Amino acid sequence: MSNKQRKKAPWRLGAAMLLAALFAGGAAAKVPAGEEHYLGTTMPGLDVLMERDFDVLQGKSVGLITNHTAFSRDNVSIIDVLYDAPEVDLIALFGPEHGLRGTEDTRVDHTVDEETGLPVYSLYGDTRAPTEEMLEGIDVLVFDMQDIGTRFYTYIATMALSMESAAEHGREFVVLDRPNPINGLKVEGAIAQEELSFVSISIRPIPTRHGMTIGELALMFNEQWGGIGVDLTVVEMDNWRRWMYFDQTGLHWEHPSPNMKTINGALLYPGLGAGEMTSLSTGRGLDRPFEKYGAPYMDGRAVAENLANRDTPGVRFVPTTFVPTAPIHRYRHEECGGVFAVVYDRDAVDSVTAGLHMMQAMYETHPEDYVQMTRFPVSLGHADVWEMLTERGMTPEEIVESFQPEFDEFMELREQYLLY
Repeated sequence: MSNKQRKKAPWRLGAAMLLAALFAGGAAAKVPAGEEHYLGTTMPGLDVLMERDFDVLQGKSVGLITNHTAFSRDNVSIIDVLYDAPEVDLIALFGPEHGLRGTEDTRVDHTVDEETGLPVYSLYGDTRAPTEEMLEGIDVLVFDMQDIGTRFYTYIATMALSMESAAEHGREFVVLDRPNPINGLKVEGAIAQEELSFVSISIRPIPTRHGMTIGELALMFNEQWGGIGVDLTVVEMDNWRRWMYFDQTGLHWEHPSPNMKTINGALLYPGLGAGEMTSLSTGRGLDRPFEKYGAPYMDGRAVAENLANRDTPGVRFVPTTFVPTAPIHRYRHEECGGVFAVVYDRDAVDSVTAGLHMMQAMYETHPEDYVQMTRFPVSLGHADVWEMLTERGMTPEEIVESFQPEFDEFMELREQYLLY
């Protein structure tokens, strides 16, 4: 991995390049020769299950772990699909962080679904996994929701904990697979070192950007690191290829959470999103969260000038100002200076390395004001990254290189579980 940096690269993008990156989502990703016919034809696991006449659910009482992102290719909610299917007895719903409708931004309480009258048990409140009482009368738990491909996004933690509960209480577990929206090829970041919080305790030692689908992760979780050992079925997708980004699938993008609004935001999130665990705002509440980073004390132009002399393939940083609007979150209604991360070649982006460059540039520009928060090691998955980045003065490339031995081991293990 090269540590070479550009000498005098300007932070300014040409007008045409900037407009293309902003409004076309960055330069189009490459499509392998001979595979163009797969564009726009992906069928999620739910549609495949429907084509198979719900074979793995027939005659069984079902508990459904889901949210607003789980719908068929023709945009029918999985709740409606399973509730209306005569072959399926849907008796309970379970919601993750942000709730069944994806609108909550704090802890979520149990409720009742207005449309079906079914109980909705929260897995992001007093409990993080289905209890024995919640599982009463249920034969099989079905998991279907859209992940975004990052270790510290909590939906895969909910899946793992629910798998453990199903195994403990003798229930089957079915995962209806969906695309990794930032493709299934690229893998980045440190392997999670310790059981530091909810977002690492249940997902085992995987890297920040794992490059896997939820179905592939479920298979891995079930067998590795002591194994969960649940009776697991994964219903695979049709016509998804690992090179695909979500906007190449033909499926409708529904915000997986209130502030995950764009594909570029999801692409940057594994590395730049970790900046939220420092004294930054990530633009929550705005139209492009996780693409803007700053704080009231920050000189965005100075940070952008620092970043212009760093090697961040596929992404440029331009100065900006913004006012965060999301409730609860840092610097709400305060004007922040900072940078806008503009993706111009998404195949070239290494979010983790770019995020480390961004944070190091901010520290060098504002060493007194820019600090880490207590959960920073959790998001990076490594307890010493802040010290490496600041006190030790290591380059981001050197930091990423230090992850390599464990990373290589994971990549070898990962190969066993790839379905596509």
